[in-house]
Amino acid sequence: MKGEFLPISREEMHQRGWYYYDFLLITGDAYVDHPSFGTAIISRLLEAEGYRVAILAQPNWKDPKAFTALGRPRYGVFLNGGNIDSMVAHYTAAKKRRHDDAYSPGNRAGLRPDRATIVYANRVREVYGDIPIIIGGLEASLRRFAHYDYWEDKVRRAILFDAQADLLTYGMGERATREIASLLAKGTPVGEITGVRGTCFAAQSPDACGFPAVQVAPYEVVASNKKAYAQANLVEYDEHDPVRGRAVIQPHGEQYLIVNPPAMPLNTQELDAVAELPYQRRPHPVYDSQGGVPAIEEVRFSVIHNRGCFGACKFCSLAFHQGRMVTSRSHESVIREVTALTQEPDFKGYIHDVGGPTANFRRPSCKQQRTHGLCKKRDCLAPSPCPNLDADHRDYLQLLRKLRAIPGVKKIFIRSGIRFDYLLKDPNGEFFADLVKHHISGQLKVAPEHCVGHVLDAMGKPHIGAYERFQEKYRRLNQKYGKNQFLVPYLMSSHPGSTLADAIALAQWLNKTGRQPEQVQDFYPTPGTLSTCMYYTGLDPRTMEPVYVPRSPHEKELQRALLQWKRPEKRRLVMEALHKAGRGDLVGYGPDCLLRPVRVAKGQDTPKGKPKEPRRTAAQDKKLPRKTGRGGRRK
Repeated sequence: MKGEFLPISREEMHQRGWYYYDFLLITGDAYVDHPSFGTAIISRLLEAEGYRVAILAQPNWKDPKAFTALGRPRYGVFLNGGNIDSMVAHYTAAKKRRHDDAYSPGNRAGLRPDRATIVYANRVREVYGDIPIIIGGLEASLRRFAHYDYWEDKVRRAILFDAQADLLTYGMGERATREIASLLAKGTPVGEITGVRGTCFAAQSPDACGFPAVQVAPYEVVASNKKAYAQANLVEYDEHDPVRGRAVIQPHGEQYLIVNPPAMPLNTQELDAVAELPYQRRPHPVYDSQGGVPAIEEVRFSVIHNRGCFGACKFCSLAFHQGRMVTSRSHESVIREVTALTQEPDFKGYIHDVGGPTANFRRPSCKQQRTHGLCKKRDCLAPSPCPNLDADHRDYLQLLRKLRAIPGVKKIFIRSGIRFDYLLKDPNGEFFADLVKHHISGQLKVAPEHCVGHVLDAMGKPHIGAYERFQEKYRRLNQKYGKNQFLVPYLMSSHPGSTLADAIALAQWLNKTGRQPEQVQDFYPTPGTLSTCMYYTGLDPRTMEPVYVPRSPHEKELQRALLQWKRPEKRRLVMEALHKAGRGDLVGYGPDCLLRPVRVAKGQDTPKGKPKEPRRTAAQDKKLPRKTGRGGRRK
């Protein structure tokens, strides 16, 4: 492949004839030069602007000298914790330590610290003193305000203060990075860089903000008052709009956090340019002997065609990071990328994905969004689609048809999320038909998440009737085209609003439909989202009404077990949940029952610690049919 990796050592800099460089990029991930990795995008963008850029990937944070390995850059340091939040990378939703890390060589865990952005920035400050430090990436973006931290179970300060950084870039940072780099290269003191959209900085006075602004409750107040936290979180969420959004000011002690309005998303021409920078599309060769970097496998032969998501799921960080305005690449740019992939020696003819945050979004949700931004207090799709919604899929359909015609391409799959309620509103059914005929690899994964109305309302998802209509249409299309393809629903347990009774209702719905999910996602309270606000405060910030929150690890375990009630190892938990909810009627032999009674030998006591179950008689045994149908339901 043409080009070369950016240098990761002094030796590689000397091979280029470099004896100085301009910017250092530090990341919590291994160095993978692929457009799915934020470090690759920002480093290649700076290179395209004419700067010399070096990469320091996963430095040994325990040794300050590791941060001087490449020498001091001329202008400044950009750093991030990696493609995902370092705490999410290290811990499960049950706060158990993970044993692997797909973004590290050999899938090894432990190569980055907890709270990597803070640790890295503090080390840089320690070894380089007053050098400009700019933090960015998902970890910094979601923690830009005072935020509830699930792992410490408390409200932490905005990450800018703990990191001792000069600036924070949030969202997709190309515009902000380009502007900051230009100002630093011209000699502008970093303390004077206060007017860049999509950035945050600390000031001694709110007057330092140069944009129309709104002030939210101080850190000290939101850390102790849950109602104030919920009110502040909603303002922060609402103002994250590139068209109508205002700056948000939040006092922290004697200082003021100033969060400038979001940057405008890149337009089609700019997205094309970023996508077609000279990426090597693979991990640096230094990792070959260490087992490579597993995260590349999911994206090696995939293409990102869009950015942003107006789906507005309240548990998803996309709305608070990439934003809710969708922009997309041109057909020509995507075609060039796929054509180049067909020339790769490992290409087998299959493009694994042509997607993005939500695969079937190609434009803003409506014409008004382009000029007025997203509506406050109204979601585009939930609980029902807005009448102004533009759900025309023809552009995406034409793109996929062009890609299928490229020589060497055998199959184009869509593995990113499909927003099924948006697809149902498409006035033309051609895309759905093409999806079924050409773009599914045996099963299509979509995300109804739950079946109970008030839980779905808390999630910002459509009610279950939309999924059931989609499911029926999907079944008919598969039948029409002679396909035997499955529909796999993503489901979430223990989201705020979900009681034990609601989890039982979801298990009953799954039983009725003959489904049992292989995997269930426990709700994970990640910083910044409205669902995390509900989890912490017990209030829905949109209405300020109380919302039930399953908090204890055991209740979460019960709710999760109910969604996999047929697994033998889950039986004890499911039985306990049913007894707690007073639903002993679901233990029996009827088609609606979740559990069958266990036959207990005469004179044998039920094992201690387990709820008693009704005995099954010999007469009942004789009445049980021998065969079962799909999903284990008896015929």
